[in-house]
Amino acid sequence: MTPDQYCEDKAAKSGSSFYYSFRFLPEEKRRAITALYAFCREVDDVVDETHDEGVARTTLNWWRGEVDQLYAGSPQHPVTRALLPVLKTFNLSREHFLEIIDGMEMDLDQARYASFKDLQLYCYRVASVVGLMAAEIFGYTDRKTLKYAHDLGIAFQLTNIIRDVGEDARRGRLYLPVDELQRFNVPAADVFNFRQTAEFKSLMAFQIDRAEQYYRQAFELLPKADRKAQRPGLLMAAIYRATLDEIRRDGADKVLNQRLSLTPIRKLWLAWRTWWFG
Repeated sequence: MTPDQYCEDKAAKSGSSFYYSFRFLPEEKRRAITALYAFCREVDDVVDETHDEGVARTTLNWWRGEVDQLYAGSPQHPVTRALLPVLKTFNLSREHFLEIIDGMEMDLDQARYASFKDLQLYCYRVASVVGLMAAEIFGYTDRKTLKYAHDLGIAFQLTNIIRDVGEDARRGRLYLPVDELQRFNVPAADVFNFRQTAEFKSLMAFQIDRAEQYYRQAFELLPKADRKAQRPGLLMAAIYRATLDEIRRDGADKVLNQRLSLTPIRKLWLAWRTWWFG
């Protein structure tokens, strides 16, 4: 199996909206974004699938060394080997790869966030940084596009947090800010015990509204000149916003006991429609 095939398989098996969003790209850009996505999946899986915290930290440190090897021109892992030719074409920062790893390690360091300001750093590292790197691959002429990519990354991560509240609680994690839980009179115990209360439903409506605000901010920041190049991000936004709409319509409190996901056919249809009609 070639490094590119390894990355393709990694992306396809995830079933992620990200995967459907770059199917329409030219081959060189598609290979590059697939390799970047595979890197993100690899380091995310270290935290999600490794039950021993010490082993997880050691593995993340190995990945930091592998990033150094990548920029030295001698990577060992199939993902970094796939990324090696990408660096010759696209301006991907070594520091950004390391920030993604730092973001994943935050899941080992803390399971709660006191305020949204604290949560923003996590969202930046695990999502906005990926958006900035993706913007480099897609191409841009106006630096305002990087501000768009930053805010769109925040919007994506907030959507993930909303969708995965119940799943995260089963792992002992709660990303909803503590001060907002208190404002809406939702004890953390209600979340960890999957209680669908009116207060929790109001809290989740607030979370959805904020995510939507970040989508609007991102779209307003995207310069018209770069809209065509950045279509893959807009494709992904269409899929993620459709997911948010489904959660709101289905009852936002239900995220405690089910993980809503659009069907592959619907994701592909949304991607196709957005690619051709905006």
